[in-house]
Amino acid sequence: MTQIEKFSYDNKIVRNFGVATVIWGVVGMLVGLLAAIQLYEPAANLSNPYTTFGRIRPLHTNAVIFAFVGNAIFMGVYYSLQRLCKTRMFSDVLSRIHFWAWQLIIVAAAITLPLGMTTSHEYAELEWPIDIAITLIWVVFGWNMFGTILRRREKHLYVAIWFYIATFVTVAVLHIVNSFELPVGFMKSYYWYSGVQDALVQWWYGHNAVAFFLTTPFLGLMYYYLPKAANRPIYSYKLSILHFWTLIFIYIWAGPHHLLYTSLPNWAQSLGTVFSIMLIAPSWGGMINGLLTLRGAWDRVREDAILKFFVVGITAYGMATFEGPMLSLKNVNAIAHFTDWIVAHVHVGALGWNGLLTFAILYWLAPRIYNTTLYSKKLANTHFWLATLGIIFYAVPMYWSGWTQGQMWKEFGPDGGLVYPEFIKTTVSILPLHIMRSIGGAIYLTGVFLMVYNLYKTVKSGHLVANEEAEAPAMVKANPQKEYWHRVIERKPTMLLILSLIVILIGGVVEMVPTFLIKENVPTIAAVKPYTPLELEGRDIYIREGCVNCHSQMVRPFRSETERYGEYSKAGEFVYDHPFLWGSKRTGPDLAREGAGHLHKSDGWHYSHLVKPSDMTENSIMPEYVFLTRSTLNTNKTADKIVAMRTLGVPYPDGYENQAVKDLESQAKGIADNLNKEGIWLDEENEVKVPADAEVIALIAYLQRLGTDITKSETANK
Repeated sequence: MTQIEKFSYDNKIVRNFGVATVIWGVVGMLVGLLAAIQLYEPAANLSNPYTTFGRIRPLHTNAVIFAFVGNAIFMGVYYSLQRLCKTRMFSDVLSRIHFWAWQLIIVAAAITLPLGMTTSHEYAELEWPIDIAITLIWVVFGWNMFGTILRRREKHLYVAIWFYIATFVTVAVLHIVNSFELPVGFMKSYYWYSGVQDALVQWWYGHNAVAFFLTTPFLGLMYYYLPKAANRPIYSYKLSILHFWTLIFIYIWAGPHHLLYTSLPNWAQSLGTVFSIMLIAPSWGGMINGLLTLRGAWDRVREDAILKFFVVGITAYGMATFEGPMLSLKNVNAIAHFTDWIVAHVHVGALGWNGLLTFAILYWLAPRIYNTTLYSKKLANTHFWLATLGIIFYAVPMYWSGWTQGQMWKEFGPDGGLVYPEFIKTTVSILPLHIMRSIGGAIYLTGVFLMVYNLYKTVKSGHLVANEEAEAPAMVKANPQKEYWHRVIERKPTMLLILSLIVILIGGVVEMVPTFLIKENVPTIAAVKPYTPLELEGRDIYIREGCVNCHSQMVRPFRSETERYGEYSKAGEFVYDHPFLWGSKRTGPDLAREGAGHLHKSDGWHYSHLVKPSDMTENSIMPEYVFLTRSTLNTNKTADKIVAMRTLGVPYPDGYENQAVKDLESQAKGIADNLNKEGIWLDEENEVKVPADAEVIALIAYLQRLGTDITKSETANK
């Protein structure tokens, strides 16, 4: 006779992550709305260094990805894993450590990013102490999850758990590989990788952070919560097997499609394109499996807001995963890359797939763990329509804006010259579309506020069932001779983890090992020299201020770009760049050749442009950086930075760190003298000169250096 065992589910940890999801969702989206307004109204930068677009844009992305979506993942996993395994979480202590430590990490990000403490790697901007904390807490999460799986009472692992396991192991690998940094001090580091190699690692991470943090865990949540909400079984078990293994194998190869037409070797670009196109098959397999689960339940969809959220969310996933492969085609990428088209693509996935599924799960979960009913179905339906309209009003203007940018940048006139040689003309033409985008974001956020009220009233009407009583038979051993082959894997979580690890490692190893070990993939250029100490400090200010969020440093091999910016970029130019700063969006012009050729401007022009951009470029939306003129450059770490760079392979002479500050001061004095000759004053009324130790001097030095090592006659491989 089978023994029935009694136990309880921990709903308190689910409640905690649910509350954090809602709070951080509101915060992250409010910051995103502010950033959207800043792109057409510079005054929204609020005239201080902590709220400029360059600093709050990474705050927005981190808050939405790791705070809002991250907490939603943990909320959904902690609830579903206990029920699928028919056991309480392995350790209440580990659950609490996970929750509170994750919130502290988010708070640390919210403090450090506005302070300019950033690595500049997209979606991985947090500095090395926080990276270490993330690693430790991810281990805590995995320990708790696998402990729960190993003590389960259900012998087979349901498909949702497959995706949870793949998420855990892959995110661990991505985070560790992408976080190899050499600390220079507290909250300051340089990446071990440089230039092309750093770019490959970053977008291997960046693309797969989307894949394995924003996608695979949500697919696991879809496989659990959609059948629960619809009260129907998942459409196809065999399709879920095919979906899982093909998705995690193919996804990991696709990162290089973010680097098409860059200095990345062509073979790596081609691999990224091929696997990106293949990716549509497993992605749509998951979408189809989700939508067909609702066969026979479409009458309920018309009435049930939760199912509506699921349907539109899964459809948004299908749209985004069709568009991703399309954008990886070189002829499409040539137009779309660096434009608002990519912004639209990303937000269809984030607002539609992640946002709507999170809302559906919150609406489904809250009444259950509080033993009550949803306060207002009408408000939930209103939220659904506001969210859907918000996505439309957000995405459509951005698609239009992206297409406009791509066409204007490339348009030539009858005389053979660029029709719009001045970048600002493109910027001005899309401002109305950015206003519409912010209206769409405000509509979406209004729906979120309705949800907050609805959930609050729901919670107030019930009481938390902190320890939900349950019972289940003890697990008995299966007879493998009567089982489908995949059932064997489902009974062995360790085997599933190891197989998942092997599958995801193949693509990364094939793409990265040759790029790191074969010298011909990154040919050197004799003319390229290390940055001077002042330029290195200026580069760090450029990183601190988030300039890479708006300006690329990668001239692609298109006639439209070489005529506008100069010679196209070569791999050997970036061998001393720790980190690379190629960028992924052109809100402003490319700066790769800013200090050379026809783009070269005087020191005084750069000073005036940083202080009052609209005086130098009419209608500029760039923030004012007046504070750089009054901030003193800190050279206490300059010698340490030189030593760190030499450790990373930059050929500074032995002992040069002892001379670095003196050379820095000499170069800074030269720039300050140039400003004086051009009639530039810190305080014109009192005739106060710009001091040579002002931070603005270092930033000017860096901008004036860009592109000066390279001329057409000097780019031969050495």
